[in-house]
Amino acid sequence: MIEHTVEIETKDGKTTTFITHPERGGPFPVVIFYMDAPAIREELRDMARRLGTSGYYVMLPNMYYRAGVMELGPINPDPESPERKRMFALMSSLNIPLVMEDTKGLLAYAETQKAANTKIVGTVGYCMSGRYAVNAATHFPDRVKAAASVYGTHLATDQPDSPHLAAAKTKAELYFACAETDIYAPAEIIERVKAGMKGSNNEVEIYPGTHHGFAFLKRPVYDRDAAERHWERLLALYRRNLV
Repeated sequence: MIEHTVEIETKDGKTTTFITHPERGGPFPVVIFYMDAPAIREELRDMARRLGTSGYYVMLPNMYYRAGVMELGPINPDPESPERKRMFALMSSLNIPLVMEDTKGLLAYAETQKAANTKIVGTVGYCMSGRYAVNAATHFPDRVKAAASVYGTHLATDQPDSPHLAAAKTKAELYFACAETDIYAPAEIIERVKAGMKGSNNEVEIYPGTHHGFAFLKRPVYDRDAAERHWERLLALYRRNLV
């Protein structure tokens, strides 16, 4: 495997981006891996490496670069703690238009790389970034062939770019992995997403007995069986579409 970290130009500056892909073969379909709220850390780099070993050019950008923040370190679970308040402030500083601008920069960089095939793109977003992964499919419909939201937030809003409305705006296959218990995506929200996906080949799957964050090894709520199931679903999604 090859891996390196690069500074990628965007409209608002430079985002430090971890890139990994197989050493031989290629060019490889591009997978954009949008981070969760606790920011870049080795846990996410390891997940990017796992995707890369399956034959993809994986890009993991730092989404907090506008604030000059790269890694947050341990997050105190107390909602009133300074660390957690800072994380939520950073998360709230992002929105779909900003992240789609960043995605333009990521794809522009990938176009200059011999190892990357930017005509075939997949996305995945965890937590705050589920909506960004899905919106990449609607904003770049000629490139993004598959998008996955893993316990995503803000999945059904009153805005025109709400993820639950995405099925009518893209031919990409969409997959929503949802925790059974999730204060950020309660059952009524998931039902709206399911309703929005009716009539399409997209899937909304609830993982029984899980909580928000179940796929992250370092979390107390980590669920090994559910985490491995999510990998199975994600890689199958890409195998079907990133060809």
